[in-house]
Amino acid sequence: MKQRKVLILGGSSDIGIEAIKLFLKNNWKVTAHFNSRKINLGRSFKNNKDFSQFKFDLQKIQSFEKFLNKNRSRFSEFDSFVNLTGYLKPTTFEKFSLKELYNHLNVNSISSLLVIRKLIPGMKRRKWGRIVNTSSIGTKFGGGLKSFAYSLSKFNNQFFPSYFKSLYSQNIIINSLQIGVTKTKIHKKLKNKDYKKRIKLIPLGRMAEPSEVANYIFQLCSKKNSLLAGAVINISGGE
Repeated sequence: MKQRKVLILGGSSDIGIEAIKLFLKNNWKVTAHFNSRKINLGRSFKNNKDFSQFKFDLQKIQSFEKFLNKNRSRFSEFDSFVNLTGYLKPTTFEKFSLKELYNHLNVNSISSLLVIRKLIPGMKRRKWGRIVNTSSIGTKFGGGLKSFAYSLSKFNNQFFPSYFKSLYSQNIIINSLQIGVTKTKIHKKLKNKDYKKRIKLIPLGRMAEPSEVANYIFQLCSKKNSLLAGAVINISGGE
């Protein structure tokens, strides 16, 4: 049986690390992108022959596009793709700068579109592909007052162009996960936020664990997902 290959953008995130563990456990070859926190990836996976990583600052979107073009053959080999990028710099609607808005869009959504464009030809040849974009529960409610740019960029990942839909008949399936409040380090960037109060808004009564989110990602990327396509899937404890 052929060993599947997955590419994870934002692999050094807390959810990314759990996803890497799960794919490796299930005998996948994993390539993970990171921009910082390389030590987390290196310590956990450096001795695993099925794991590789690459570093890139996705704010430099034009350079990233050139990188993808230069490595076109490499990126055509992946069977599945997961976008877990999570750039967040607190900014309100009144005070956001164009530079910061572009940074959020480039990292959280445009980079994913560029990758998908490079993956599709190989997936078409193999007649198999699974793609998972990730959004945020905040997009359901308009985002937080200090996370305007982040929420806007994540909302883009819930958009399914007609071209995406045309791929389903070729067994290339794309879905979006609308992820609820999860125990990740990114929340520390939103200072003075009362998470006890925030949790009260969640019917299930708790935050998600990164490993729980990773389970959903793996299911959508694996052969077990044979039917679910073009869906925005809310995993937020009922919120």
